[in-house]
Amino acid sequence: MGRLTGKAILVTGAGSGIGKAAALMFAQEGALVAAVDINEDTLAETVRGAKGDIVAIMADVTSSEQVQRAVTQTVAAFGRLNGLFNVVGISGRRFGDGPVDTCTEEGWEHVLNVNLTSMFLMCKYSVPNLLNAGGAIVNLSSVLGIVGGDEDFNTHAYAASKAGIIGLSRAMAATYAPNGLRVNVIAPGLIATAMSQRAQSDERIMGRLKQLQPLTGAMGEPEDVAAAALYLLSDEAYFVTGAVLTVDGGWTVH
Repeated sequence: MGRLTGKAILVTGAGSGIGKAAALMFAQEGALVAAVDINEDTLAETVRGAKGDIVAIMADVTSSEQVQRAVTQTVAAFGRLNGLFNVVGISGRRFGDGPVDTCTEEGWEHVLNVNLTSMFLMCKYSVPNLLNAGGAIVNLSSVLGIVGGDEDFNTHAYAASKAGIIGLSRAMAATYAPNGLRVNVIAPGLIATAMSQRAQSDERIMGRLKQLQPLTGAMGEPEDVAAAALYLLSDEAYFVTGAVLTVDGGWTVH
């Protein structure tokens, strides 16, 4: 307990899934948490369930103006910003994502905007505060940003966005290391969240879990990813930057 005591950390996508698990875990570990989400109802539920200091901030992280306001509100509430966990992301199938020859231009633009541009904006407006605090950033990518997906996972805008997160994060890590700012990436496999409902409801994909994630043969839990982010945001990871930590049950080792 207390691994994040006194650290002000902003978590995006805090209303559900990995973001919610992280906000709750960070607060329990002593962090001052700014929980950011676009959904007021789910965000309120996160705040109600927290044990510790947490404030709710409504924001659409694809909006530059709203991102700037969220960062400003965090600093106003806590007097500082020490860490950022960028979680927000979507699966783009319903927006037209798919193999590159069938992916719609609208689907491509929307997925890249939500998954990658939002992280650029959050980092852009958080970095000045984090530099002053010797802070840390953790950006959420995916195993599909590292390895190619087969016919069950052939959403190419999604894969490009998640690979872009890795490239952006490593470039930031190199740039800001002399200033004491650490930037790392988590690349999860299949995690039991609302976003993975398609996979969870597909018997064939569920039947493949022993092959896809052989360590457990099951989906991971949001808390598995939150715990990895907790480590990377804590002082325990003071010597770690530019890392891509897979939390994937063995997906990327074969």
